[in-house]
Amino acid sequence: MITRSLIELVFSAASMERWNDHPRPAVFTELGKQAHKMIMAWVIARYESETRAVPVDWTALIEGGIFEFLHRVVLTDIKPPVFHKLMQNAEQRRKLNSWVADALAFDLDRLSPDFAGRFRDFLLAEEDASLERKSLRAAHYLATKWEFDFVYHWSNTKSMFGIEQTRGEISRQINEHRDLRAVDEILAARDLPDRDMGLWGFLSLVGQLGFQKRWAQTPRIPQTSVLGHLLFVAILSYFVSMEIGACPRRRYNNFFGGLLHDLPEVLTRDIISPVKNSVAGLDELIKELEKQAMEERILPLLPEAWRDEIRYFTEDEFACKIRPHGSTSPVILQHDLSEEQNTDTLDPIDGRVIEACDKLSAYMEASLSIRLGVAPQALADGKRNLYSRFSRSVISGFPMGQLFDYFW
Repeated sequence: MITRSLIELVFSAASMERWNDHPRPAVFTELGKQAHKMIMAWVIARYESETRAVPVDWTALIEGGIFEFLHRVVLTDIKPPVFHKLMQNAEQRRKLNSWVADALAFDLDRLSPDFAGRFRDFLLAEEDASLERKSLRAAHYLATKWEFDFVYHWSNTKSMFGIEQTRGEISRQINEHRDLRAVDEILAARDLPDRDMGLWGFLSLVGQLGFQKRWAQTPRIPQTSVLGHLLFVAILSYFVSMEIGACPRRRYNNFFGGLLHDLPEVLTRDIISPVKNSVAGLDELIKELEKQAMEERILPLLPEAWRDEIRYFTEDEFACKIRPHGSTSPVILQHDLSEEQNTDTLDPIDGRVIEACDKLSAYMEASLSIRLGVAPQALADGKRNLYSRFSRSVISGFPMGQLFDYFW
């Protein structure tokens, strides 16, 4: 069972500001940073796997990223420099991590005792040199550096005590991961023209989704970005996937499908549903423009072998699909995935799960703002419409409507 308190914990990261003791061009949040990190981890692990023929345990990478996210959210009151100092002391690290595991035991046990056990084991185990752990660590520092470059640009280095030390420490941490080929290539591409940036260009574009506000024309508390929204959808999609007994590839697709489903919005911005639905055919036209922009500006930044998967995640993103071996294009289903289709060989993805989690995110954004006293009519209408649509929703046997009831 996915508890209300677990959903609220994930969403709370949207209110956790980063670099709040530095001048910033925009608000950076923990939810956005962790979303950027997970996309970077996907890029690093995949690139490393393909260039060195090293297999990736994608379940370990996804769950490791979720575990690190939950760990950081629980310990958010500890400033990063202090946090890292504590983590360097083996005894303090063990005590602190054990406390975090205990703090989340109630929610994670109800989600899945096995998942709760893996969370505790991950926190209490000694860090290893697996590709999955190394990719997550490298992604963490690269995502931090991406944010810090903006902070540094806006800072008067003569007035901001310690900023050069912070800059040097981040660079040192990244340089420790230059044995990963993706990291080396990303750093080498940072000063190239846009068209030649490759992986760094892709990751930089993704990061810009952190500047795009959801419900942009509507007063709301807390403000959320498209980038942070993507991680919320990905994590909730993964939790639902566990609840319905999804096979490993289906869980992978649902997580990364959720994490990348709004990628085209970096080029078209987040256009709210009332606008898209106001003119007949407008939504279809926007989809076509998004597809064209993806082909012209985003996909050329990625290795050609990756592009079909990005299309799989971003085209017909809310449809249930399979990709049988030898099929030249995805098969779009008019129903939920069947038990027979729940197999890695068919590369299944639950678009309806991703859509429901996407709408749950919007519903929570409206509901929590109304609860906090900022309640323009657009939020009230949005909340009511979403609830009427999803309150009785059941997807692959999972009562999705129950999650909407939590926040009514």
